Amino acid sequence: MKKLMLAAILAVIPVAVAAADMELSGGFLRASPKIANAGAGFLTIKNNGADDTLIAAEADISKTVELHTHIMDGDIMRMRQVPSIAVPAGATVALKPGGDHVMFINLTKALAEGDKVPVTLVFAKAGKKLVELPVMGIGAMAPKP
Repeated sequence: MKKLMLAAILAVIPVAVAAADMELSGGFLRASPKIANAGAGFLTIKNNGADDTLIAAEADISKTVELHTHIMDGDIMRMRQVPSIAVPAGATVALKPGGDHVMFINLTKALAEGDKVPVTLVFAKAGKKLVELPVMGIGAMAPKP
């Protein structure tokens, strides 16, 4: 019984350490016009731990939350849902306009400049990390300094 309990405790320790090694910064959402049905969120993820993967995001501001990227389709830039975003050990991954981002589909209310939105990022190893994203202006390309 003691060996089983020790094994269970040791199995949890790497996940706790991995979660502590994920730094989230520079996050923001863009304000949405009242008629908008979707919004996008951006932030920087610095991984000071082991290789990991962002596998989902959760928020109450929309009916659906997806991970997205942009791809070139001929001469047209298009958004596409992706199943995950790699966050390698020691790397900094930027979710930014024109690149990878979190997409909020079927907004439950307009995103108003000045609001703050709690978003939970779900990592394969680090688990869930809560971040509060401020809502910037409609055309914002970066958070306020």
